[in-house]
Amino acid sequence: MTIKLYCFGESGNAYKAALPLHLSGLDWEPVKVDFFAGATRAPEYRSQVNEMGEVPVLVDGAVTLSQSGVIQHYITEKTGKFGGATTAEAREVLRWQFWDNHKLSSQAGMTRFLMNFLPPEKRPAEVIAFTQARLKSAYEVLNAHLDGRAWMVGDGPTHADFCCCGYLYYPEPFGFTRADWPNIDRWLAGIEALPGWKHPYDLMPGSPADRV
Repeated sequence: MTIKLYCFGESGNAYKAALPLHLSGLDWEPVKVDFFAGATRAPEYRSQVNEMGEVPVLVDGAVTLSQSGVIQHYITEKTGKFGGATTAEAREVLRWQFWDNHKLSSQAGMTRFLMNFLPPEKRPAEVIAFTQARLKSAYEVLNAHLDGRAWMVGDGPTHADFCCCGYLYYPEPFGFTRADWPNIDRWLAGIEALPGWKHPYDLMPGSPADRV
């Protein structure tokens, strides 16, 4: 049975689930959620897909899961991949997943949305400046951790990598320039070199161009 992933191309959180799902070799297909038309706010979506009104949502037969970290854990349960090679590595993967959720992706996603998907007159300059400063601190932590490392944890890609890269491939400006962070840039290039890697706009349906 084909796994379905409710998602849309602009969502970095959905990309955190779609990329390891794609690289794992599992049979899956994306289901486009028209976020910008209000799909996740619709009563039908909340009652039938996700009461939280969010993406991603994975449906595998009788199993329905939301939250990218939970979906990543399920991928590891199904395939044995990306969860860390040892118990200690698994804990370290989880540590970086929590860090990303609190310090990196949450700030990056909000800043990117405010700067690119709101009308210019509604963009709160002070909020954007504040979150960009917080993001700079997160980039410093990530760049330092990657000094001398090919991967976030261990000797190969894990969900720690797929979490932390979730928003860093998008072209819309939000205060991140790869060239400013050489270790992050090298690490992102390593993820791009994985067989089967795809950009979020190529992996999931929906992109800003679809709304022009």
